[in-house]
Amino acid sequence: MGVDETYRNYDHPLYATLERMPGISVGLARIDQLLQWGTRNSLWVFPMATSCCAIEFMTSAASRVDIDQMGTIIRPTPRHCDVMVVAGTITVKMAPRVKKLWDQMPEPKWCIAMGSCAISGDFYRDIYSVVPGVDTICPVDVYIPGCPPNPDQVMVGLQRLQDKIEAQRRGDWVEPDARPETAKAILPEIGRFDDESRADDLTERQHKASRTLGMGGNEHRANDDGRTSHQGGISSPGDTK
Repeated sequence: MGVDETYRNYDHPLYATLERMPGISVGLARIDQLLQWGTRNSLWVFPMATSCCAIEFMTSAASRVDIDQMGTIIRPTPRHCDVMVVAGTITVKMAPRVKKLWDQMPEPKWCIAMGSCAISGDFYRDIYSVVPGVDTICPVDVYIPGCPPNPDQVMVGLQRLQDKIEAQRRGDWVEPDARPETAKAILPEIGRFDDESRADDLTERQHKASRTLGMGGNEHRANDDGRTSHQGGISSPGDTK
């Protein structure tokens, strides 16, 4: 494909040779544009599926919707992924496991809260053992409301994340997603990531709790006498142990 000499502001023997060869097309682009295109169109998803929303998420990878067509690949390990989709209820005992998997994902990374339970706890928000929203343990970039949201809504949520990634790569300001169901939600004792009243050391304490998970799935904590105990969950802000 020839290049109009009017717009050429430099010359190179290699490019001139390629342009003269039949059937050869030459395209020029900045490295940043290629990285932006690759990041936007190759979302590798780590599914944090704990409840009924997981079935709808699985359906989104089936033939009718087929999120593979937009470059979204589901992987079973967090170390290969850049998007975590939380689909289902997160309990207090499960929270440090989710945090540990989130910390194992390489940067840049994004989180999608899929369904009412992942967003606010929904039916179980008043139960002591349920986390009232995954945004209490990791920042959420896209909310997909519904109980459960259908596969088409999952694709729309992934497309919205693609648009946000493209804007971030351009250096534009990206408006945070409005958290749905705020009127019905009860403010949790553990502050959310976008909450100004969130304790400064809470993220570090959550990270420490995720690092101390034992091989048997229990959390190791030191008692006042120095011995190690095993218990699940994340300590509340008032717990100093």
